[in-house]
Amino acid sequence: MKKVVCVFLVGLMALMSVPVGTFAAEGGLKIAILTSPSDVRDGSFNENNYNGILSFLRDHPDASVTPLVEKTGDVTAVLNLTEEVVADYDILVCCGFQFSGITEIAQDNPEVRFILVDTWPVDAEGKDVEVENINAMKFREQESGFLAGMAAALCSKTKKVAVVNGIAYPANVNYQYGFMSGVHYANRHHGAGAEIVELPSYSGTDVTGASVGGNYVGSFSDMVNGKVVGQALIREGCDVIFVAAGGSGNGVFTAAKEAKDVYVIGVDVDQYDDGANGSSNIILTSGLKVMDVNNARVLNEIVDGKFRGGNYLLGADTNSTGYVKKEGRCQLPGDVIEKIDHAFALMKTGVIVPAAFGNGMKPDSFKGLDAE
Repeated sequence: MKKVVCVFLVGLMALMSVPVGTFAAEGGLKIAILTSPSDVRDGSFNENNYNGILSFLRDHPDASVTPLVEKTGDVTAVLNLTEEVVADYDILVCCGFQFSGITEIAQDNPEVRFILVDTWPVDAEGKDVEVENINAMKFREQESGFLAGMAAALCSKTKKVAVVNGIAYPANVNYQYGFMSGVHYANRHHGAGAEIVELPSYSGTDVTGASVGGNYVGSFSDMVNGKVVGQALIREGCDVIFVAAGGSGNGVFTAAKEAKDVYVIGVDVDQYDDGANGSSNIILTSGLKVMDVNNARVLNEIVDGKFRGGNYLLGADTNSTGYVKKEGRCQLPGDVIEKIDHAFALMKTGVIVPAAFGNGMKPDSFKGLDAE
């Protein structure tokens, strides 16, 4: 009898220790998704990556996924977590720039496949490298930012628009510069007449130490200061704000909801549901970074024996960037959608190349500014 009770308790404890979101499997691929500092239910970046894995699991029910979160955001802690769990899984999906230092871990575990999202692996000196068992994807955030900038400029009634960012890491600067490029394009070709508002006290400094202007909260998880920045921009007259600030952006959303006739543009994923404000909605549209589809694609390549390590820059030409224009999920007029779509088509063919971190262009003098 004691033996039966003991076995039962061991089994019960095993069930209780299974992380929320883990899918049981026998003999299939064991996948872990590693995030930091927020988990896979952040309603944005991490959740979009997670949804790509869930999409893959629907077609491969023998596979499993375990979400693992490192809550501090500390790079050393992130790498320690990766090293601790790497032997337990076939595939690690690592989300965010914090994971760029996984190179040595991957090289020491060549049988494990890594999907690295939003950054490329680096060596001990911080230089980009390619690793055979890491499929690393970065996105041309400036393209989605450009479309957001056009939407803001074309829809603003006060003719004052802004972008709020978290920290001036390259991807965030891409969003900022892309947004500014889109505003300049709408002004040049469609007479939008929009002014880009920047608060000097929140000017950003990029990873090279250069000033990039803009409106930077200084954190991706400071909702209180995010609201302060949002309120300051609203006082300056901004009625459309593009928000690319992670959790800090929730504060900007709150500021917009408490104001009158102020809209925000979401980032990375469709954030329309987050814009609900009683019977109305503050979301004008959302700039997209299509991570879910690309995650599912790489997972399928692994199953099909077609996995390729390497560093890949994804953009409009593969429908990996974009914006929300579906009826009921945005508030863009039809004529604005037509104008944005026309510019997006030019972007897909390389006629328009918005300014971005390190590409040598400025938001008011990028390739294709004069293209019609």
